[in-house]
Amino acid sequence: MSSRNSQANKAAARERLRAEREKQVKKDKVRRQVLVGGAVVAVLALAGGIGYAVVQANQPGEWDKAADATLVAPKNTTGDNGTTVVIGKADAKKTLELYEDARCPICSTFEQGVGPQIRKDVDAGKYKIQYVGATFLDKAFSGSGSKNALSALGAALNVSPEAFLDYKSALYSKENHPEEKDDKFSKDDYLLKVADEVPALKGNAEFKKAVEDGTYNRWAIEMSKVFDKSGVQGTPTVKMDGKKIELQDMTPQSFTAAVDKAIAG
Repeated sequence: MSSRNSQANKAAARERLRAEREKQVKKDKVRRQVLVGGAVVAVLALAGGIGYAVVQANQPGEWDKAADATLVAPKNTTGDNGTTVVIGKADAKKTLELYEDARCPICSTFEQGVGPQIRKDVDAGKYKIQYVGATFLDKAFSGSGSKNALSALGAALNVSPEAFLDYKSALYSKENHPEEKDDKFSKDDYLLKVADEVPALKGNAEFKKAVEDGTYNRWAIEMSKVFDKSGVQGTPTVKMDGKKIELQDMTPQSFTAAVDKAIAG
């Protein structure tokens, strides 16, 4: 091989090597650009996700909105904001005031033990009952079950006083009432499931819509304010014409004796 050919071959080899290196440099540059671009997209996506989460977290919740919503009072109510709920015969001379929180386990026990006797007395005209709903257990244990159940009770009251009492009894039943820390009543599906046990509410489209739409949420908030201003410290509390009745236990016999004493003065 001549010296000229050998030099030419070496030059060609160097040129190929240079071309390969330039090609590799371009590939590496493109790869870096792709990686950097992907990282930027990922960072932007993460920032966007965090931003969205922050925005959502700062959005007012259902009950924040309810506080400013238009007040809709159920039928069968009177007084300021429809928060006076009195059930019974108009000519009944005495009024039994009943203060309850839907999440209260003792209220559940009270309803199971004394509820039927109260219904019997009201039907007989022995006294009327005035119901005052509380929601303080939502603050004590967090959640919205007390408010949501009270709103659903408003929807039942809108159907009829009897539906209200039947639904309250169903909510407080041993089978349906959760532990006070269990916020089951915050879920509309659960409230509607319990409502299926009440003939007047089962399949009632208007009642269902009111529960799901939170029609009486603002009313529940206003009712809760009535309880907060009452000076009552716990639930259940029972008063006769404004005077607290002390119960020895939650049996019909003990309740009747205490009520008869209060009526007699």
